[in-house]
Amino acid sequence: MSKVAAYASEARHQQQIVEQHTNLVKRIAHHMVARLPANVQVDDLIQAGMIGLLEASKNFQTGKGASFETFAGIRIRGAMLDEIRRGDWAPRSVHRNSRMLAEAVRQVENETGRDARDHEVAEKLGIPLDEYHQILNDVSSGRIIGIEDLGVSEDVIVTGSQDATHNEPFAEVEQKAFQRALAESIRGLPERESLVLSLYYDEELNLKEIGQILDVSESRVSQIHSQAMVRLKGRMRSWTD
Repeated sequence: MSKVAAYASEARHQQQIVEQHTNLVKRIAHHMVARLPANVQVDDLIQAGMIGLLEASKNFQTGKGASFETFAGIRIRGAMLDEIRRGDWAPRSVHRNSRMLAEAVRQVENETGRDARDHEVAEKLGIPLDEYHQILNDVSSGRIIGIEDLGVSEDVIVTGSQDATHNEPFAEVEQKAFQRALAESIRGLPERESLVLSLYYDEELNLKEIGQILDVSESRVSQIHSQAMVRLKGRMRSWTD
């Protein structure tokens, strides 16, 4: 087979892969946009996700222990998050409040030796409980708060040529230790917060669907999710600072 024919065959193969997984891009985009401000367009996320899917089709290697859909899902989310971060709409106050909440939760939990309750965090901040919940809503709607914000790489699954830690054994050990510490922190979350994270990240349900399961409003699910991430940020501070 000539180089031209081989190139054409590979291009057709990649096009078939992209066509077969277009719905995966759309599903991830709609899942992600459900917790973003209204000015974020799902079409923009889909466009970025399609680029991630195309890159995945070029870089995927069989025999690495992961299916193409799993590999592509990571690349697609990463491309969408990159697009969101390039157009970060959040005012500085949102980022500041996120850090403030995490620090207050950390202090309360250090003082009490147990999970911080909403009213205790509000008291620590010197604000009414309603205002605390409003800040949680603002932080949640102002920007994505996700596991990736704690320092977890989007590229958990990498191909051989992309393995940045191949010659850095210490970095690999450190990353594994971080993952263990994060997993332990997640297991230590209050039951409802842990359930929301599981339904959102593992089951890929949106906030409305989770609210139906928990019999609470969509805004309350958003608050619980934000509270969980704020709590994790406080507990993982020694790793993320």
